[in-house]
Amino acid sequence: MMTKQLRGLGCRPSIVGCLWALSMTTTAALSDDWSHWRGPRRDGVSAEPSGWSPNGWLSERPVWQAEVGAGASSPIVADDRVYVMGWQDDQDVVRCLRLGDGEEVWRRSYAAPLRGRLATGDESFYSGPSSTPEFDSRSDCLFTLSVDGELRCWSARDGELIWRRSLHEDFPIERRDRIGRSGLRDYGMTGSPLVQGDQVIVEVGSSEGTVMAFSIRDGKHLWSSEAKEPAGHSGGPVPIVVEGVPCVAVLALRHLWVLRTEGDSAGQTVASFEWETSFANNIPTPAVHGQSILITTKYNHETICRIDVTLDGAERAWEQQVASGVCSPVIHRDRVYWSSHEMFCLDWDTGDVRWRGGRFGDAGSCIATSDDRMIVWAGRGKLALVDIDPDQREYRELEQHELGAPSDAWPHVVLADGHLLVKTREGLVRCISVLGSGSR
Repeated sequence: MMTKQLRGLGCRPSIVGCLWALSMTTTAALSDDWSHWRGPRRDGVSAEPSGWSPNGWLSERPVWQAEVGAGASSPIVADDRVYVMGWQDDQDVVRCLRLGDGEEVWRRSYAAPLRGRLATGDESFYSGPSSTPEFDSRSDCLFTLSVDGELRCWSARDGELIWRRSLHEDFPIERRDRIGRSGLRDYGMTGSPLVQGDQVIVEVGSSEGTVMAFSIRDGKHLWSSEAKEPAGHSGGPVPIVVEGVPCVAVLALRHLWVLRTEGDSAGQTVASFEWETSFANNIPTPAVHGQSILITTKYNHETICRIDVTLDGAERAWEQQVASGVCSPVIHRDRVYWSSHEMFCLDWDTGDVRWRGGRFGDAGSCIATSDDRMIVWAGRGKLALVDIDPDQREYRELEQHELGAPSDAWPHVVLADGHLLVKTREGLVRCISVLGSGSR
């Protein structure tokens, strides 16, 4: 059992002791930007090691912290810069900070409502931007989407506005429908933009197309999907290649859609799979592995389902009676992980539960590291490190810290260049150094 008191962070002892299997042969870790929603490959997996050793995992104090405005939007990191979005004083504020010390490089803002114009239900939970910025290294552009549908392209270098468009003003978008017997819920635009080639793809939820693509150069509308249903409340489109064809997977209000994204067939439906959740709570982002997709929600489903996709359609491979309501699944070395009150590990091929354990809140996010650890940010500010050796058959927690947060941990944790970034929904970002990475 490991116990470590972190001044300024707060800590409680680990609940499970583990043998140290990692030999620290170097102080420098492989660095990995975190430049998209759910990381460099949009799957919650990092090429960096966790940096854990029995002598310690995290710096005693945050390297820096900053107030960036309210909202569930998560930070991203590219080229030693942190990009983050929040709502303050009747404005959406986009900031660029230095990763090493938190110094502000630039800040831009524009008038924006706290909630989307169609918002209803759970207003105390969903306010400010929920969408995470998207960085494109080829154009050196940053794309942001407000909860009210303001899509903007900025220069990542200096914050110059390149173009903007209001999705509500440009396209017909109606309030999400009531699902089942639940109350009406509409949380505004929550999905992060996705850059593929010269286009930025957005889940719009319009009667003219659930998904649309725009030119990264000038914002010109390029195509709309055949699918025409309201948006879901997930983190946005996810890339998938089906039999060599570039596509995106999107969990909308009533279906999982797999859509072509290139050429004259862009927007055409490759496959669909019906999936409605009470309270319009299709929230966890689909997890893609090869030509298969995992979707999971709670309420009327309480299941996780693997769907195999070909150009002929979608087929259910397996379904298991365990679920996530918020945390997006992470697939690592043929295992499936997520945190929802406890942590789960499933076999990718069969869906069988290999183990479950720990105590976490309903909300959370996970990062799998290259040394088979899982970083979990969950509940009201709980940060944990879990051993995820694929051969083990029980939950093994290495370290746990209670950082504290006034509300559930909806913004996702970030690992980049030996630093962890954790953000509260109220807008406090803390940067913590991972000791074993060589960063201080």
